Amino acid sequence: MMFLRSLLFTVGSLLALLVVFLVGMFLFLLPFRMRYAWFTRWAWFNLHWLRITCGIHYVVEGRENIPDQPCIIFSKHQSTFETLALQIILPPQAWVLKRELLWVPFFGWGLALCRPIAIDRGAGRKAVKQIVKQGIARLKQGQWVLIFPEGTRVAPGEKKRYGIGGAILAHQSGYPVLPVAHNAGELWRKKQFIKKPGTIRIVIGPLIRSDDKDAQTINADAEAWIESTVEQISNSKNQPVGRYEKAAEKRSPVSSNRGS
Repeated sequence: MMFLRSLLFTVGSLLALLVVFLVGMFLFLLPFRMRYAWFTRWAWFNLHWLRITCGIHYVVEGRENIPDQPCIIFSKHQSTFETLALQIILPPQAWVLKRELLWVPFFGWGLALCRPIAIDRGAGRKAVKQIVKQGIARLKQGQWVLIFPEGTRVAPGEKKRYGIGGAILAHQSGYPVLPVAHNAGELWRKKQFIKKPGTIRIVIGPLIRSDDKDAQTINADAEAWIESTVEQISNSKNQPVGRYEKAAEKRSPVSSNRGS
């Protein structure tokens, strides 16, 4: 049954992708926020379709930590889920991603219209300079910057070294870091077709100031908070603690690109 539910989700997601991104190709002359609002409808649809077909809900804790001004988001990366959910939970973002994604028909073309920061992950220091230069530009334009410091999806219980690029951006720009932890990989695992029913917990942490810290300290502070929080909520049998909301059920496509 989980296979059939997962198959139904995938079919619906692909059909919605074609509709949203085909229409989106004709919106390139619209202002950025209007383009962004349209393309995030695909994320909004996926989250609701995921709940209907696979029984996956999510809760958000720490909304009070979301600032009114742009910041740099550091998020744990376990699944495809958080790439969708963070579009709905937080204001318009520039995603730091590998440039090859822009070459994917329809999907990549839509990404390009949302002003991401597309880098060559094998370029080393050149890629870091690109993150800093374009990241500062996006932040000044009012667009938040989303970074997965580990650079790739990691399975629950595992971790990779946190890259320094996002921390250097924070140090040089002076914008704070907003850490995000979650346990999405427990229900929607990397490279696995089957999606298990349950509730994913997303925890938004307190802002990490960057104007009085070096890049190494910023990175270490973010990593310590994210990893300790992931450990706390992992294998928690989906029992939330503290304040939370059923975000997927409380938001609409019209307001999906605004923070709370």
